[in-house]
Amino acid sequence: MATRIRLQRHGKKNKAFFHIVAADSRSKRDGKFIEKIGTYNPNTNPATIDINFNAALKWVQVGAEMTETARAIMSYKGVLYKNHLLNGVKKGALTADQVEEKFNQWLADKDSKITGKQDNLAKNAAADKAARMKAEVDANVARAKAIEEKNTPEVEEVAAEEVATEEAATEAEESTEVAAEEVVAEEVVAEEAPAEEPAPEEVPAPAEEPATETPEEVPATEEAATEAPAADDASESTEETTEA
Repeated sequence: MATRIRLQRHGKKNKAFFHIVAADSRSKRDGKFIEKIGTYNPNTNPATIDINFNAALKWVQVGAEMTETARAIMSYKGVLYKNHLLNGVKKGALTADQVEEKFNQWLADKDSKITGKQDNLAKNAAADKAARMKAEVDANVARAKAIEEKNTPEVEEVAAEEVATEEAATEAEESTEVAAEEVVAEEVVAEEAPAEEPAPEEVPAPAEEPATETPEEVPATEEAATEAPAADDASESTEETTEA
């Protein structure tokens, strides 16, 4: 049975992370495995690798095959280098102390490189953020300037309209003041002119009193009535004379 060190996919879409496993080469990628020896998360920068160094070294020493990605991870973590040094001990080229010394030196250099990379990434991120903020500020300034230039004619038109309105209001006030002065002048002239005397009213003539019969006229009427038979007697005497 051939053993293969490979990656087993986990996580969700576009956020995958992997388990590093030693499994039978005939099993499916995400199928059964013999032993889990670490995890690999490529979503961070630099990638996060957590590995069981001794278990990985054991499988490499027994001749387990590796996929390309698994080999790169083993090299990055120093498993392949440690295996190379241990093979030197088997051949008598190195001692165990020399292997530990060389490997520790290699780990120190690797850690310094990783730390320098992280520092550079942090500096680049800060510089990129500052550049983006500056670009955003410049864009906001340019946008405000463009809006100001665009609105300048409108402001001038509004100012002209305000001036025209003020002039019209001033003219209206002046015309109102002139009209008021004319009214006051007419009132003054009217007060200074002599008042016309009203025409004397015609005194109505006294109405004629109706004639009232006095108590004395009543006997006169009676006397006239008494004298009337006398006249008749005279006329009769004349007629008799004529006949004779």
